[in-house]
Amino acid sequence: MKTKVATITLNPAIDHTAAIPYFTAGEVNRVTWEQIDPGGKGINVASFLSGFDVPISVSGFLGQHNADLFQRFFAEKQIDNRFVMVDGYTRVNIKIVDEAQDQVTDINFPGLTPTETDLSSFDQVIDSLIKDCDWFILSGSIPTGMSADIYGKLIDRLKRQGKTVVLDASGESLQQAIPFAPYAIKPNVNELQELIGRSLDDDRAIIQAAEDLIHQGIQCVVVSMGAKGAIFVDRSEVIHARPPQVEVISTVGAGDAMVAGFIVGKLQNFSLSDCAKLATTCSIAALSQIGPRLPPRDTIESWMSQVKIKSLLQTHR
Repeated sequence: MKTKVATITLNPAIDHTAAIPYFTAGEVNRVTWEQIDPGGKGINVASFLSGFDVPISVSGFLGQHNADLFQRFFAEKQIDNRFVMVDGYTRVNIKIVDEAQDQVTDINFPGLTPTETDLSSFDQVIDSLIKDCDWFILSGSIPTGMSADIYGKLIDRLKRQGKTVVLDASGESLQQAIPFAPYAIKPNVNELQELIGRSLDDDRAIIQAAEDLIHQGIQCVVVSMGAKGAIFVDRSEVIHARPPQVEVISTVGAGDAMVAGFIVGKLQNFSLSDCAKLATTCSIAALSQIGPRLPPRDTIESWMSQVKIKSLLQTHR
């Protein structure tokens, strides 16, 4: 029986991408093409995992007045939908793609505020998911008005039930979750700097910061570094995965694809270096697509040989 995974997206969004060559603020701009995708970090991870035939459930909060796009998407991907429907509209995030100047401008809205009744319904959904799922991925920002300790409380609750929890968050919600020691976290360099409160100017500093978190009980820290790839640190290894140069079509979902690839590797009992290779390949594959999607699996597998893996254990220690 395959391991079932649940992703939690507390603050999902509809990603409305509009292409505008030479976009200029304060002027009339004309759209050459547009694309609308259901979004939110956990939803993106679920979409990528479904492409690897991982049984997946999703939950969080969706506005009932524009939920159709998400419901059709979940049905198409055969994703088990456990979202709590709340009064109102799921936020729309605007992404302006300026291919002429190789720029992307993001305009992110704050999202819905769940009521106490909504939160109670969500608690019941978590209870049902605990019965069905072994891995939980908690991803993204939290809704306006929700306490920043929500991820920490969820991690504690899930770990007490023997579940494996991966966290991809930032800011205060990440800070407050660290004492509860999720299995893995995936900050980028800026998020890691904010978390630990100091500048990280080179690989050695990044590794030291990751190892400090390992000593607090986290089992794996994945630090994404854009075009430089990512550093993967656990209790026994330090791996740097460096991707080939690729044409970047969109950065939407690249970090989520890395999380998905990492989880797929772990579910298949890959070594850390092989997890790093698959995760990094998924990330660069997402860069080649508009919106949170991956190319066919055989294309992803053909790119894996182009990711360079280097052990930094000896050079660091």
